[in-house]
Amino acid sequence: MRVVLLYPEVYDMARYKEARKEFPPFGVLYLAAVIEQGGHEVVIEAVTPSRTRLELSGFDAVGFSLASSATYGLMLTARRTSTFADHALIMVGGVHANFYPIESLTDFAAHVVADGESEEIILQLLDRGVDGGRDFTGIPGIYCPNGDGQIVQGPSRVLMRNIDELPLPARHLLPREHVVLSDRLAGTDTTMAHVMFSRGCPFPCTYCAAAQSRLQYRGAASARRELIHLIDAYGIEGFAIVDDNFIVHKGKVGEICEAIADLKLRWSALSRVDTVDGPLLKKMAASGCIEVKYGMESGSELLLTAMRKRITRAQIRDAILATADAGIGAKVFVIHGYPGETEQTTDETLSLLEELAPNLSRVALFRFVPLPGTQVYADPDKYGISGTHQQPGWDGDWSRFHIHHNTLRWWGDDNQWAEVESSYLRLRTFVDATWGP
Repeated sequence: MRVVLLYPEVYDMARYKEARKEFPPFGVLYLAAVIEQGGHEVVIEAVTPSRTRLELSGFDAVGFSLASSATYGLMLTARRTSTFADHALIMVGGVHANFYPIESLTDFAAHVVADGESEEIILQLLDRGVDGGRDFTGIPGIYCPNGDGQIVQGPSRVLMRNIDELPLPARHLLPREHVVLSDRLAGTDTTMAHVMFSRGCPFPCTYCAAAQSRLQYRGAASARRELIHLIDAYGIEGFAIVDDNFIVHKGKVGEICEAIADLKLRWSALSRVDTVDGPLLKKMAASGCIEVKYGMESGSELLLTAMRKRITRAQIRDAILATADAGIGAKVFVIHGYPGETEQTTDETLSLLEELAPNLSRVALFRFVPLPGTQVYADPDKYGISGTHQQPGWDGDWSRFHIHHNTLRWWGDDNQWAEVESSYLRLRTFVDATWGP
């Protein structure tokens, strides 16, 4: 069987007009590895703004990965303009489909939508969808139409107990330059690749669209095996862990650090400020960690509480100082313009950044966007949000939910928005002057 998996080339959307490659599409890479392991031929194709009309008539099954809501329209255009074999199975999955499976099924005129991680069911979908009469009865985590035009939902899916059982992602199906980069590791020119050592995030932040709330870790031996493969196959000198929150379980992180220390690789990861401590950071440094990227989000405890971030200014300060003490660079992410942002809350963010500046290597400043799948998006009346697809006046433009350089107004009256705009300019000016644009 010939299978093609389509994904949006996210760097086109993430950094508008800049050819800036981000991390590879791990969702389709893991699926492709399982499909290959099952004895099928699989191809991965990128959909870009300039490449939406694809010739796919030579494939028995086509999978659309809806990696973000911002790229939903891009993928929908590919579905409507590409050429498919009459017998082809059309499958849809990914982040947007997880949040809105029925809409995705209908919009893409798909035979089946998979909700959640699909490695354990993809071979069943292919077998039943191509040679099995497209009867998906009993397969967990799916939505499909029945013969009467109704949508049928499969039973709930239980998360994999051991993600170490998965094959390594099928990076060999991508061009080498999409796997190995030299400008993505903590501002250095280290030859590096991206990896995933865990899945999920158990924290309830209102602005974040986490795919799953249960945290799954790979074991230390599995992590080491993948890194050795990347050294042998691609000659990497470092890696970046792209997990939503890798540094949560200190024991698991410590085991991985001990297992990879002798590989002499430089690496970075994302973390909350309340899940690190001095001993763990020093163990990370000894294993090659050169940067930890923290979700600070704001220096205002009023906004941190509203975001359900569950951290304080003191915890932010302690984490940054402990990171510097361990000899690791600290980067923070800041979100400006969350509902309730004022000149005063911005001053609080500015004051904390000024205090921490000697120990911060980098700062990434974003403007607030109510991302589909978040609590803010799901309850717009509570947060005073406008412009969601479930509100009056929706124009179908999903691309507005990109997170870079987004100047759209999502909440507030004219006076409130003027205050957000002026306070953002002050913060932007300070960040660019201190750490560079």
